[in-house]
Amino acid sequence: MDQVNSGVAVEERTGLLTSTGHPLQCAGAWAVAVLAGRERPDQVTADDLDAVAEIVGADAARAAVAAKTDARYDWWKVLFALYPNSKVTHAGRPRDVAVLKNELAAMFAPDGAGGTAMPCTFCGTPAKVVWAKSTLPMFDTNKALNTLPPGVRGWPVCRGCRIAMWALPYGSWVTAGSATVLSCEGWQAEREFAAGNVRRARRIIHAGFSGLGAGARPELVALRALRAMGHGLSATTLWSFKNDNQEPWLRVTRTRRAVPAFLSTVDGNAPLRRGWRLLEIALTQQDQDGQVTVDGPGEAARLLFEAEDGRGRSLLGQLHQLLWDTERWNSQDRAALTRLAFSYEKEVYGVEPDLSGVANLIADWIEYGSGSPRGRLAEYRNAGLNGYQLSRLLYQASFRLKFDGRPAAIGAEAWRPFVQQRPRAWEQRMLLAAEVLRLLDQRGVEVGKQPEDPREQERIEQLVQQPVRHVDDDYHFGGA
Repeated sequence: MDQVNSGVAVEERTGLLTSTGHPLQCAGAWAVAVLAGRERPDQVTADDLDAVAEIVGADAARAAVAAKTDARYDWWKVLFALYPNSKVTHAGRPRDVAVLKNELAAMFAPDGAGGTAMPCTFCGTPAKVVWAKSTLPMFDTNKALNTLPPGVRGWPVCRGCRIAMWALPYGSWVTAGSATVLSCEGWQAEREFAAGNVRRARRIIHAGFSGLGAGARPELVALRALRAMGHGLSATTLWSFKNDNQEPWLRVTRTRRAVPAFLSTVDGNAPLRRGWRLLEIALTQQDQDGQVTVDGPGEAARLLFEAEDGRGRSLLGQLHQLLWDTERWNSQDRAALTRLAFSYEKEVYGVEPDLSGVANLIADWIEYGSGSPRGRLAEYRNAGLNGYQLSRLLYQASFRLKFDGRPAAIGAEAWRPFVQQRPRAWEQRMLLAAEVLRLLDQRGVEVGKQPEDPREQERIEQLVQQPVRHVDDDYHFGGA
């Protein structure tokens, strides 16, 4: 971690920088704290602000004059994506490092003696400097009408928040065209997210994007940060945005408050860790040369974040899909994936349905009904996620077992949670399917061919035994 100072007592508050509820300012404030070697933003001193302003200005100036073939030019792309009309990204910028550094130093200088102070737009501290959209990301674009009142030159921004808004790319997950920041109820997670991204930003500045691992995602860094929360409850939001002058956008995804507790449970339980690693392995994609094209751990992390518009895959849905690949898993792996699905529903949603009666009814019908078990399993799969079709299948299965002289001592009341049209009923139907598959496996009912290649099984086992990746930095960055 880069440090420019340390030694402030934990209790000390300077009042020069505050982490606010604004997600961009918050990310920048934590970046300043990390760069300054402070535990929290409110411990940042005036000397710290000077040092961080020097780092930000020097990096931006050197990137602004770099040749397009230079790795440092990638940092200019990051700055252009966030501040497309600023002095260091404008097409007419001077190509002199010293001149650019002086211009940036003036942007971050303390307020002068004259002028009228107004409350800072972000933290309320008295401020005499006003900034507009050329220096503030996501504050209008050239395609939007100016929202400032007539005669008003900009928004008042105190020195701490000015530096924070330009330390933003250090504390966020950046690409050449977008950035992602994290808001969390737990400050430990916000700091951990910023710390990981500061290290990543340093690599981009010195080695460019080619120095990063392929396929990693901001959700993976966020999961590492959430693990710092232990068993605590904490809602988390990722804000991803693009700020260019043509088509700016903002996307928001969130986790449930109990996700940190779920992650802690996974870390502390061997079968759940196995299930999570199997999920990561299953989601990893490689090209013909064996190079990773889709990072499985990043994709697994993404499943814990729910899109604001309700679109996107769910963790339970992905596990349901994997479990139905009956020829892929051995008994141990299927049990681990099933347990992971049940643990997620219990920890995150507080759902622990009574599945035994209905699951046994369906398993009995698959095992003992007319025709082949594999055919009946396929019939159940086609009906299992639709409430009406599932109710018809349960009706037919009950009578089939009765006619065959086998007990089927459950009725409509036991079926109700799985066939009703109500919110999240689909999740209970997915859990029911997982339990049915577990019962069939426990009974030794053959419904699919087991993997036969011992070398492939050995390879999978070696991957599964690797720890869940949340300590090493390599998975964030890849080889330099």
